Amino acid sequence: MIHLFFAADVCNKSTFIFLPHWWEYLKVDPKGDALGQCSFIFNFPNDLLAVGLGILDILLRLAGFVAVISIIYAGIQHLFTGGNPEKAAAARKRILSSLVGLVIALIATALVTFIGRQLT
Repeated sequence: MIHLFFAADVCNKSTFIFLPHWWEYLKVDPKGDALGQCSFIFNFPNDLLAVGLGILDILLRLAGFVAVISIIYAGIQHLFTGGNPEKAAAARKRILSSLVGLVIALIATALVTFIGRQLT
């Protein structure tokens, strides 16, 4: 069993910008460490799934962010088509594809978050 020590304010499971930490789904040691700081318990190899889910959660949220940026970019492309129907169709296709990707990323993130919270 390995104890990972962090500052006490990290125990509240805050996020970095919109990304969770990789230790999001690890169990918190109720006793803390000798200094009274928050510590997480990592049991190798049992908690590899929890760390993997945390990393997957980060990647899925990044995918959602990229999809939103892609929607904005395609919208700007659509504004500057200059009346060219082929460019307009390509921009609409990119918007639709980005929306589908965003929905998939949101559903997958919700599923990973649900599974991760069931582990802790």
